[in-house]
This record gives sequence, structure tokens and C-alpha cells, in this order.
Amino acid sequence: MENLLTLFRFDGVDITWKSIIMILVGLVLIYLAIKKEYEPVLLLPIGFGCILANLGMAATPDGEGFLSVLYRAGIQTELFPLLIFVGVGGMIDFSPLLAQPKMALLGAAGQFGIFGTLILATWLGFDLKQAASIGSIGAIDGPTAIFVSGKLAPELLAPIAVAAYSYMSLVPIIQRPIMKLLTTRKERLIRMEYAPRAVSKTALIVFPIMVTIIVSLIAPDAAPLIAALMLGNLLRESGVVDRLNNSAQNEIINVSTLFLGLTIGGTMVADSFLKVETLKVLGLGLIAFAMDTVMGVLFGKLMCVFSGGKINPLIGACGISAFPMAGRLSAKMAQEEDFDNFILMHAMGANTGGQLASVIAGGLLLTLVNVIG
Repeated sequence: MENLLTLFRFDGVDITWKSIIMILVGLVLIYLAIKKEYEPVLLLPIGFGCILANLGMAATPDGEGFLSVLYRAGIQTELFPLLIFVGVGGMIDFSPLLAQPKMALLGAAGQFGIFGTLILATWLGFDLKQAASIGSIGAIDGPTAIFVSGKLAPELLAPIAVAAYSYMSLVPIIQRPIMKLLTTRKERLIRMEYAPRAVSKTALIVFPIMVTIIVSLIAPDAAPLIAALMLGNLLRESGVVDRLNNSAQNEIINVSTLFLGLTIGGTMVADSFLKVETLKVLGLGLIAFAMDTVMGVLFGKLMCVFSGGKINPLIGACGISAFPMAGRLSAKMAQEEDFDNFILMHAMGANTGGQLASVIAGGLLLTLVNVIG
């Protein structure tokens, strides 16, 4: 039957209708990256890698092509996500979070979709490892999702990675209507006083070290992710290794992102990607994102009540890990109601809290699977 579906054979490679569909998928991803500017740094190499995969150059654990070499070097070893996290850590300023520690609660609330989706995925027939990997999309953090799924369900790596990065690029489109629906104009008009508590340089240096130690002891499976993130942040805050910090934020993260994208795209072969399970993964990932946003805003509303109306619930949506897009969106929506309402620093405090919480949640997923499974 497969022979009947083959359109032509080129250099030993069968080009089927499924292959053509996946090549078109790759072209769509490239179009979205270039024309719509949806996460172009990731979607463009993923799209190109998808085209290569369906022209006989797929990334496989035992293959011989350059994409297979990259797969073994950076995906199986989890190296690429960790290197990206070093760069991400170098870009993050944790001072808004340290000045307002209560914003970490919103980061925790913003991870609800991860575990809610895990339960839903098991109901739909996925095993625990697959369900945990799908739930990791709810972190809205590509490296975390890839790290978790690469360990637990590598067969779902491609759709999970595509979903994670696609939804990151769609933060304004997905979150805005939910935030509008769950908040009143009066709530969106709330002005938050920002009297920043001074955060010393010593505190900024000690913070990444202590977080690494504490998280590694409490959730060892999260240790590699949190260590990479905090190393990047320590490079930034130390102030004595500018060359390393600049390299982490530029050359290291750029090269790692390029190779990661190509390799993920290289796993998107027609036979493994064009399945009903793929649509389920994409749908469950969207549900996870929506649940994160809903619970974050609802928790923001709860904090608003307990604060006597001093907290704008919009910042609850920043508890996801899509840094800094989610924080900017909340600040923008507040200014759409009142141009002089500045909640950006509060939003960024919640957003950096969400970045930390997503890494910890990824480690808890790995721990949960190891304990149960």
C-alpha cells in the first residue's frame, strides 16, 4: 500500500503524499517565521529541518546524517536546552521579583495547566510519561518542554516542541481574550504603587547560588535546568565576566537555538508526525496554556481581594514562563485602559517568578514519573 502512495523515488528516498504534506508544513512554519514573525528564531530552523527530514535527511538516534549527529549530541544528552537556558538566565533581571517576593505566588499559580493537562492526557489514553511530557507544554517554555519530553517521551518530542514554541509566539492572541473575559474594566484600571525596595548587588549574586542549591536538594531532577538558568544569571549579576555573559546571551544561545531548531525539525518525518496523536498533543498544549492563564488571572483576582484592591489581576497572567512577552502584554493591556497606568515592573516580577516556577515544575514532572512509574 505504501508503494501506491509513493510519488517518485529520488536517490533511494521515497517521496510520498505524506512527505509532501510535511514539506508543506515546513514551508508554513517558515512563512509564519518570516511573514508573521512568530518566534522566527525557532520556527524558521524548525521549518527548514522539517523539509530536510522529509527529503531523506531525518534526525534519528542511529542515523548517519548531520541532523542525526546533532540529535545525539544535543537532544539525547539534553545539551541544547541547557545551553539555551544559560543564555536565558543571562537575560533575566530578578530584581523585580526580589523586590516583591509575593509575585512568586503568581508564578506558582501559572503552572496549574501543566498538572491539569497531565491528568487530562491520561484520560485520553496517553501513558504517564507521555502525559507528563505533554503537560510540560503548559510551562510555555520551550527548553523545559524539550528537556522533559526528551527524557520521558522522545517519540513526542517534535509535536511538543512545535506546540511549545508556537504557543509562545501566540501569547498576545491566546492570553488577551482570556484576560479580558476574566477581569472587569475596574480591575484593569487598578494602579499599583511601585515603591521599589532596594535590592543589593550581594542579594542578586547570592540569589542564583542559593536557588540552585535549594532546588537541587528538593527536586534533583530539576537540577540541570535550574543550574543552567542560574549560571547564566550569575554571569550577568557578577559584573566581572562581561565577555562570558555576552557570549551566553549571543553566540552560545544563538548557535544552540539554531541547532536545536534544525534537529527538532529533523524529527518531523511524515510517518511519525502525521498521526491523530499529534493533533491531540497540539490541542492539549493549547488547553494547558489556557488553564495556566485562567488560574493565574483568578489567583491575581484573589490577591486583589486580599490586598484591598491594590493588585491589578492582569499581572496574574504573567505567571507563565513566556518571558518577557507575557509581562509586556499585561502592562500593555493596563495602559490601553489608562495610558498613565504603569504596572510593568510588577508584571515582570510575576513573569520572572513564572520562569523559575516552570523549571521547578519540569523537575517535579520528572520526579513524579520516576516515583510512580
